[in-house]
Amino acid sequence: MALEIDLSGRVALVTGGSRGLGRADALTLARAGADVVVADIQVESETTDEEAERYGPLAQIARAQGLVYTEATAQEIQALGRRSAAVKCDVTDPDQVAAAVARCVEDFGSVDILVNNAGTLDHVAQIADQSPELWERDLRVNLTGAFNCSQAVWPHMRERGWGRIVNMASVAGTLGGFGQASYSTTKAGLLGLTKSLALEGARHGITVNAIVPGIIGTEAFSFGNPEMNERMVKRTALRRPGDPQDVANAIAFLCSELAGYITGVGLNVSGGIELFTF
Repeated sequence: MALEIDLSGRVALVTGGSRGLGRADALTLARAGADVVVADIQVESETTDEEAERYGPLAQIARAQGLVYTEATAQEIQALGRRSAAVKCDVTDPDQVAAAVARCVEDFGSVDILVNNAGTLDHVAQIADQSPELWERDLRVNLTGAFNCSQAVWPHMRERGWGRIVNMASVAGTLGGFGQASYSTTKAGLLGLTKSLALEGARHGITVNAIVPGIIGTEAFSFGNPEMNERMVKRTALRRPGDPQDVANAIAFLCSELAGYITGVGLNVSGGIELFTF
């Protein structure tokens, strides 16, 4: 077998594909040959200011600054010669998830790859000040959302005897995160979900893995406190933030035949932030 990442003939569904990691993932999978459905809670031609306000501060900032690229990403993928569509999808709503998966199957013929990238990370407060409402929201989006999407694609992958699911965890889920109780908890939960689904999927040709990113230079990172960002970068062994492409490259590999014997892992793409750095 040629030692190259070739996803020709595969259909991928990427959630949270409007910007940052999700957008890089969608474009990289397309460059490797896959057709890609780009799903996000925000779509340029559909999302209203009122909706963005309900989705939280990061969503509002992204909309206000023109950083919503769901349709633009689908158009870029089409320009590469791949099929693509932009789909508005709230991963906390099983009906919207079912509709997105149905769109993949009906318009593109299958759903072979799922990247569970949709997530929230704007709830930052020490435990005494954590919002119960935002705690529940983070659970619904980051953890239950991945469950909803995985459950929806499962019968299609099982029927075809082939599938790839990649969950977007975080070093906050393996190391903890100061002031990030809800975020860290959901990302740790994703690692447990990954292993359980890997066990169930193995007999059906479905691999399930997680990416564990460290500090990645996305738009969300640039919105953060510069002093805190610098502290985190200094703790990273490579002394720099990663690029979204670093994560996307790892995902493309895990979705390819080259990674056919890898399942149930949490792959650090972190620059060594989890090492004893001093």
